[in-house]
Amino acid sequence: MLRGWLREKKGELNASTHSLDSLAEPQNIEASMRAANHIMNDDLQAAEDGLANGTSSFHKLGKGMVAFLRATLGFEPEIMREAADRLAEAEATASADQKRAQRDSHVHRSAIYPPGSEYALCHAQSQVMSAVVGVLNESLTESIRGFYKLRKAFVTLDGILDAENKYVRGLSRQSLESRRSVDSLPSNRSTRLTNGVPGGFGDESVDAKKQEKPLLDVVRGNEARAAADSAKITKVQDTPDEEDEFYDADEIHDEESKTDTYAGHIEIDDVTKNLEKNPLNEDNKIETQDLPPAIALSSSHRGLDHNPDSDVFSNPIDVFIHSGANLYFGLLLVMISMIPPAFNKLLFIIGFRGDRDRGLRLLWQASKFDNINGAMAGLVLLGFYHAVVGFADILPETTLTKASDDTTQQDVQGYPKERCEALLREMRTRHPKSHLWLLEEARMQAMNRRLSTALSTLESSSKTKSPLKQVEALTMFEKSLNAMYIHNYALCAESFLTCVKLNNWSHALYYYIAGAAHVEMYRQAKSSGKSDKEKKKHAEKATEYLQMAPKHAGKKKFMARQLPFDVFVTRKVHKWEQRAKDWDVPFIDAVGVSPLEEMMYFWNGYRRMGESQLQTSLKNLTWSDGNPANETWAKEEEDERAVLALLRAATLRNLRRWDEATMALKEGVLSVDKAELKGGLRDDWTAPCAHYEMGVACWLRRGEAGKSEEAWVRECEGWVEKAAGWESYDLDARVGLKIATAKDTLKKYWVREKGH
Repeated sequence: MLRGWLREKKGELNASTHSLDSLAEPQNIEASMRAANHIMNDDLQAAEDGLANGTSSFHKLGKGMVAFLRATLGFEPEIMREAADRLAEAEATASADQKRAQRDSHVHRSAIYPPGSEYALCHAQSQVMSAVVGVLNESLTESIRGFYKLRKAFVTLDGILDAENKYVRGLSRQSLESRRSVDSLPSNRSTRLTNGVPGGFGDESVDAKKQEKPLLDVVRGNEARAAADSAKITKVQDTPDEEDEFYDADEIHDEESKTDTYAGHIEIDDVTKNLEKNPLNEDNKIETQDLPPAIALSSSHRGLDHNPDSDVFSNPIDVFIHSGANLYFGLLLVMISMIPPAFNKLLFIIGFRGDRDRGLRLLWQASKFDNINGAMAGLVLLGFYHAVVGFADILPETTLTKASDDTTQQDVQGYPKERCEALLREMRTRHPKSHLWLLEEARMQAMNRRLSTALSTLESSSKTKSPLKQVEALTMFEKSLNAMYIHNYALCAESFLTCVKLNNWSHALYYYIAGAAHVEMYRQAKSSGKSDKEKKKHAEKATEYLQMAPKHAGKKKFMARQLPFDVFVTRKVHKWEQRAKDWDVPFIDAVGVSPLEEMMYFWNGYRRMGESQLQTSLKNLTWSDGNPANETWAKEEEDERAVLALLRAATLRNLRRWDEATMALKEGVLSVDKAELKGGLRDDWTAPCAHYEMGVACWLRRGEAGKSEEAWVRECEGWVEKAAGWESYDLDARVGLKIATAKDTLKKYWVREKGH
């Protein structure tokens, strides 16, 4: 539990006790960031050794960043606990140093940022990383606390970027008044600090004390605006003999948490209920039940977009602040913009909404800098484009824009292929020994429907193991997925079973997909007339792994709830076991429409397949309704037939056979009574997914003759809105990510076309 030692008084006991001065600060920043950067080159030992003896806020932040990267790459409980501890220490130290910096005349005074901004950034960075670890934690209480930390970090980072905007506006005014370009400003830092505004907010004629407005005041001003209409806060009296505690909410454990049907949305309801019981104020004390008010962005889009070699960034402290603020504020804006409809109530807890476009621009700016912030920004960007964008279907077109140096480059929307390729080349040059960038290269190949090349890259990478076992596990998982997409069932099963040994995140999913791969090999053997021995071998392995999956479900949780895929595979296996009894057939023959093709759909593997792989998927789907070797199709209920229609439609859509795809959806899903597609052990996800698929087809056909583009887009919007408003269903949060991206794309379309 997080106790009262995080309060200011006790937090200062953990803080560094050295005096702050302008010479030590840049040295500490450069040393700590250089050491932390080793983690991006897979050199964990060098990173830990370089940070071990440092006691500054920057060293402690670096230690937290190293542990955070390891935690988010592998989700291992012990590493997540270590990350949480390190980040808590970094947060407390930075808070104390920030307060000292605002009073200490010996610290660095930036022409851009208010005094103490470097420590405010450390504090906010620690909060963001701590919040992510908290949300990934199995405790609902830690998740709620994490949402509040995101809110506080948002306000701080917004204040830092607002200082940049004021600096830019000041330069613009100064340029107009003196009729000189920005490049002709004095380059000597001490001259700027003497003649300009110490706070860096332009050329206003105010005295020095007013000029040095601390960032804390800026932050408090933002928070005050946000909280103007909030209820009065009732604080628990702080006494020296007692510590405030935030008790863990009741959580569902083990056997009670295992369900055959997805509870959908329930985790959000529980978050809201828990807030009513244990809401937090900024010091982790109990306060009123009201959800926090929305925070309005104070900073505009006019921040610094200069390159690292610009004279603006001649001081390493300013480089640290700028790259860090762009990284973490960009990460926040993108992360919150991705919240699917099922999690909308979280936006009320966090108190602000995301801005994907602006967040991506901030991340691209941060990626220019050759430090740990730039490397993390590059990793986030490539991960976003290859995972989130690669997972979606309704995307904006990538256009060309003019950069600040008058060069033309691809915009951040859609998938800016050339920019991503250039970024990956740069990151591999900076970190040549890292397997992380080889992993991203493989993902890039898969995005471009070159699965064989992607698989070769991953197999080549695995020949030299990364010192980071988390990276090794990620590489194996990606290899497993690509083997599934390319229909190499033996490699798929073998690789997912290896994932069980390398990672403990979701063994239920790993066993389930391995079993599903053996289902395909069993059906191939049965269709082609292979020996009984061959059929028996795959039938036994499929049965073993599939029935093993539910036994491993419920061991990992997210926000105190069972993982959605664990719930999904448990229901599917129980459904087949029940059918085996009802039909009096072996378990293997009670398995319905290809469970492997179903997994390909949920991971959007069809978008990564070439034509030959898509044709193989179509062929596999004919086992259900077009293969004499399948003797149970006549017994199937409507929900299983809807699964077949949905998967077939998605495959046809990726083959650009629009009419066949929409016909399959209309006849096989949309015309079926909703009551036949939900309840009990039925598959209830096909109806909302069919509405989404109809929207995708409309979006991709918007250039066709016979209907105006606007008409296609409006029809697409209608289908997407219906899918977004659907009741809870299996994997609704996962599908909701696609829907959230679709809604963001449609919003941008109307702004571009209609200006609203």
